[in-house]
Amino acid sequence: MSRRSDAIERFTAEAEASGLEVEVQRYPGGTRTAADAAEAVGCHVDQIVKSLVFMADVRPVLVLCSGGRRVDEERLATYLGTEIRIAGASEVRAATGFAIGGTPPLGHTVPLRTVVDPHLMDFDEVWAAAGTPDSVFPVKPKDLVKATAGAVVGVTR
Repeated sequence: MSRRSDAIERFTAEAEASGLEVEVQRYPGGTRTAADAAEAVGCHVDQIVKSLVFMADVRPVLVLCSGGRRVDEERLATYLGTEIRIAGASEVRAATGFAIGGTPPLGHTVPLRTVVDPHLMDFDEVWAAAGTPDSVFPVKPKDLVKATAGAVVGVTR
């Protein structure tokens, strides 16, 4: 079995253990960026969930951000009450067990404090990475918040 298949299986098992039923879809052209994913699935870029890892002091924090928006690092730092910085590729892999471009919203190596962009709640369905840069799954935003125990907080612009 390939590393990519292993990553999808690991994510799927963790998602189902969290109460999410997931139907992973793979796109050989890739879904690494929000624009790529939106084009592949045929949705608006704002319906794509970007899973972004930040370091708050030495602790990783996950921000689930709408594809057309950016994290306002000042707002995020204020919310967390500490200085933050975007995590490097090795920090993302260490914290999540997944590579950048395929990081799913749950099923990580260590439990991550999760912040959810309220703009995702504007949609009936959003699409998030499923463990690889060519896989995504659809999910209702409210189910995503519940499965990740995420806090819906306005930290984007």
